[in-house]
Amino acid sequence: MKKVIIAFVTGLLTQQIAPAQGTVYLSNLGVGLGSDLGVGSNSWLSVLFTTGTNAGGYALNSIQLEMGNAFGNPSGFTTMLYTGPFSGPPRSLGTLNGSADPSTNGVYIYSPAADISLSPGTFYMLVLGAETPFVSGASGVPLGYVWNRALNTASQHNPMGGWTGGDGYSYSTDNGSSWNFISGIDPQYAITATAIPEPDVLSLFALGGLGLLWHRRRI
Repeated sequence: MKKVIIAFVTGLLTQQIAPAQGTVYLSNLGVGLGSDLGVGSNSWLSVLFTTGTNAGGYALNSIQLEMGNAFGNPSGFTTMLYTGPFSGPPRSLGTLNGSADPSTNGVYIYSPAADISLSPGTFYMLVLGAETPFVSGASGVPLGYVWNRALNTASQHNPMGGWTGGDGYSYSTDNGSSWNFISGIDPQYAITATAIPEPDVLSLFALGGLGLLWHRRRI
């Protein structure tokens, strides 16, 4: 009987802890293409977003990027996540796993290499970079990755659960040491995450299971 009770309690906790299928909280994919935004070692691009109202926060599942046809043969594309800029200097939370060469038009999926938990109601930065520099056609033979721009603005992010997408993007020419903001231009991306249950909910299940086990041992 003791083993049965332990298995029952473990099952309840596992149901609470196991990640559910993620929810797309922000997306402006498929709203039409605008002009291209170049990504390179001298042209890091970022978008700012805010997480929603779930008290337990969120587990990041994946980020989707709408990329265009690259110029030339760039290399070393990188997708990173940073803390937001309003509580101090942005801090890297990690590099996401996915294609290091998104050189043809399409949607590319990037996932955390390790678990990344996002706090509720908090600003974060999605940052793109590359090993090779971006060179525009006006400056010479064009080279670099292309992040597709949406025709519509931030109102088309289709936010859910209190999340918000920024209106515009930022670029950095010094590997993220400083940023310049451009309003009214939105790169295309989507964010999928899983709401994390509040710790109190898990605690109630655990305490209830332990109480049941203690009761059975006394009988």
